This record gives sequence, C-alpha cells and structure tokens, in this order.
Amino acid sequence: MRREPFGMSISASRLQAAERSYGGSRYGLRDLFTPLDTLLVSGGDVRMALDLKTRLNTYGCAPSPSPDIWGFASSTASPISQAAYDCAALAREELVHKSLFDEVEVAFDARCEDMRDELRGHLQLSPQVDVVFSPSGTDSQLHALFLARAVLGAPPVTIVVGADQTGSGTAHTARGRHFSALTASGLSVRKDDAIAGLAADSIAVPLLNDVPGLVPRRDTDSAVLRAVESTIVQGAPVLLQIMDSSKLGWRAPSAACLDEIARRWPRKVQVVVDACQMRLGRRRLRSYLDRGYMVLITGSKFYGGPAFSGALLVPKGLSRSLDRVAEIAPGLLDYADRSDWPKGWAALRSRFERRPNFGQWLRWEAALAEIGSYYAVPEAFRTQALAELAAGIESMIALTPSVAAVPTALEKAGMDDEEFAHATIFPFTLRRDGKPVSIAEISAVHRALARDMNADISGSAADRQVAAHCCLIGQPVRLEQPDTAPQAVLRLCVGARDVTDAWSTHEAQAQRNLQHVLDRVAHVLVKIELLLDRAGNAALLGKSVFEV
Repeated sequence: MRREPFGMSISASRLQAAERSYGGSRYGLRDLFTPLDTLLVSGGDVRMALDLKTRLNTYGCAPSPSPDIWGFASSTASPISQAAYDCAALAREELVHKSLFDEVEVAFDARCEDMRDELRGHLQLSPQVDVVFSPSGTDSQLHALFLARAVLGAPPVTIVVGADQTGSGTAHTARGRHFSALTASGLSVRKDDAIAGLAADSIAVPLLNDVPGLVPRRDTDSAVLRAVESTIVQGAPVLLQIMDSSKLGWRAPSAACLDEIARRWPRKVQVVVDACQMRLGRRRLRSYLDRGYMVLITGSKFYGGPAFSGALLVPKGLSRSLDRVAEIAPGLLDYADRSDWPKGWAALRSRFERRPNFGQWLRWEAALAEIGSYYAVPEAFRTQALAELAAGIESMIALTPSVAAVPTALEKAGMDDEEFAHATIFPFTLRRDGKPVSIAEISAVHRALARDMNADISGSAADRQVAAHCCLIGQPVRLEQPDTAPQAVLRLCVGARDVTDAWSTHEAQAQRNLQHVLDRVAHVLVKIELLLDRAGNAALLGKSVFEV
C-alpha cells in the first residue's frame, strides 16, 4: 500500500515551537511537510517538471510508484519502486523528529554525511574517497570542472570522449555553461550562457564511426591522444572525460591509451570517468579512484532510483589539496549548497549557503535503498542473472524481424567487470522492408509503448492484450554521421531491480522469476512489431521526443 506522509503525527504547536527555537530559519520544518510526491520532484532543473496533464516528467516517470508499468528504461530513468518510496517517506519522518531537537539544517547536514558512509559501504570504497552530492550527473560535471581547475592550477580544456553518446547537457557543462534555463537552486538563467568563473573550451571525441553503419570507430585511442597532445602543446591543461559506459553501453578509451597519457603528460591531465550509467564492477570503480581519477555516478540509472540523483567521487590524492582552494567560481554557488560537500572540506563548505535540497536528498535516500538491496543479493546470482538476461534478450532481438541490434561494446570485458562482463543495455534500430524507420516514427513508437494501445490495435485478443501493456524502454538516442540521414536508436535495459526482484533462496523460484522478466521483454518486442505494422494509425504519430 502506498504510504502518505506521516506529518499529522506531530502537533502544529510542537512544530511552531521548534521553528521558533532557532529563530525562524529560512528552511523550517514546515518545508518537510510538503507532500512527498512534490518533494521528490523538487530541487532540480526543468527536466524534473511534471506535465500538467499526465503528471509525468520528461522521461515518462511519475513521482510515486507505478507498479503496472513494465520498466526497461534504466539507461534513461525508472519509475520509483514502492520499497524506495517507503524508504524516502521514513527518511523524511526521521529527519523531522531529529529536527525537533536541533536546527533542520544541522540535522540535514549530519544525515548527508551518514549517506556518504552508506554509499561508500555499498560500493566498497575507501573511507578516504570523498563524495560530492548533486541533483544530477549533469550538475556533477560542473563540480568536476571546478575541482579539476583547482587541482591543475589553470582553466582546463575538457576533452569529452563519447560526446555523441553522453547527456546532451555535457555540451554545455564541458565549457562551463548553463545547461538548462533553471538551476536546481531555482535561479532562472539563460541556457548556454557562461557560468561566472567556470567558462572554458572543450573538444568532442565521438565514438561513432564516420562511415555508414552504426558501428564504433576504430581510432578512438589515437583521436584521444591527438586531442590531448594538441591541447597541451598550446599550453592548457586537460580535463579528460572518459566513458564507462555510454548510452549504448560503449566504453572508451582503452586502458592502454590511459596508461600512455599518464606516462607522457604527468600532472597535466586530470581524468574524470563518466560512469553515470553505473554499469561497471566495484573493482573497476575502485581501480579508477586508485589511479587518481574522479568518477561521475548516479543512483538513478542502473540502480533504478528516481531521477535525478548525482554524485562525484573524489580520490584521496585530490581531496587533500581541494580544501585549500583560494577562489570559488561565483557561478558555482548556484549549483551547490553547503551539505553537498564533505564535512572534511570545511573551508570550501563555508563559502556556500546552508540551503538544504530536500528533493535531491530524498531521491538519494530512495537510490541508496535500491543500491543496498542490489548488493544484498549474492554475487553469484547477480552474475548469473545478468548473464541469462543478456543471452535471452540478445536472442529475442535477433529473432524479431523489425529490430536490428547495434553493437554493445568497444573494449573486451575484463575480470574487473564482475557481473558487468555481460551487457545490460541492448540498443537497436527499427526496420521496415530492410530500411531504417524514420526518426519521427521511432519516437512515436516509443511513446506508444508507454500507453495502453488496446483500442488502437485491431486484431486478435492476444494482440490487443499485448498492446494494452504499458512499458518504458530507453528513450530514442539521435545519432548523426556524415553523408547519411540521422538515425535513432531505442534501448532495452536491464536494471538492478530486475535482479533484486528475481532473487530467491529457492533456485527454481529464482529461475521462474528470471523467465518472467524475459517474458515481459518478449511482450515489448511483440508490441513494437504490432505498432510498426499499424504505424499508419494517426494515434501513433506526433512530435519527436529525444533524450535530454
């Protein structure tokens, strides 16, 4: 049963007395009594706004549990689970009770510090790894740019590997520019205007080949080396944003390329890993941090927490020097509050307002619940489940006439990938008579998958039953190549919740649960076939919507 806020358990008189006791702080207890659904979509940019009619965000997700929707969209966003929703409600209740005895900002700050410990524990990270929270992975890119500037001692040029397969906001954040018309702090800004103190240059290194066919380029390593060398020759340091993994599940550059960069240009290149998809083993994650790389993560992609919840992992070698930063980029003050930064960074924290972002915090509470549940499942089953789901989905895609698979990896998986040696994102294009389906039609199919299309599909009772299922899959990714028409790629995604929900101590039951996931994937592919077969239906057509 859905859990509504607990707030009536505390009398109004106690609430008012608690707020008077610390002089009417700007952020009082009453802010926490906002309906939970409203809080969960607060404290972010315009992507979080709910459509007035559908009450869904840009990614088709509601702020409350939607158990009737089949979710295979973890490369984009997932509806919040009932368990995570309940955890957010309980966390809010606990903060209210703690705030009766202390200022709400003090209680909030203490909880954020505890969450850092919890996240490090789930990911098996050293206590020396610092965590900077943010409303989204895009916001975390700005934090990484600021920290890299401090470490390198000069404004870096950001080289973005996989620029064609990362979030669209990266084109702005890599240059220190506003990526939206609204910051998470509620400030209206002009998109793509320079952020005071952060403006810089960037170089894009795409992963897609420049010849027809959606295949990875073979010269990514050499392209990255050329970009780094030309930048350093011109006298600028480099913030190298590498990809692990992209919207299509691709990874680049190779480990050998990164070793060569470290050998040739020590202390002139700071690496940050775009691991926002969180489709990498914990050993691999630790290896990046051990090498001195910063790592961008989210709790809202593979782990299935509510969008948006971002964080930047900072290795101990960097964090030692960061608290001595003499200058703060003025524009960064609109992209973070004091509690986002670790308590150990006292001097840096003091420059920022005490401005609790309750929405960001609650989304991370929900995400931590999902992360903890996933790693509570035995590693052997996690590996087995992802392997079986990958084999089943790849087989079904290969057997679906209108669906053509897109390659899912750039670098051969290694031992440090653990369960992620198996693909968890399955990109594909749509075909009719051997030719690509138009971008507008692919976008229409994507929207129709999330709706009950029973009334729009004529045919057998079985067909109409399939058409009635509402399912979310990864939003269309627009890909462009020279001399060819742009194409769009859809994605079926396996997320942590598929594994968590399938786990059982009874092997036969766990196997049935995995088969149930594959049965749902089969229904999704059948619905795609039905929609393409009847694509002339006006109900399927409309404005193209691509991932933002």
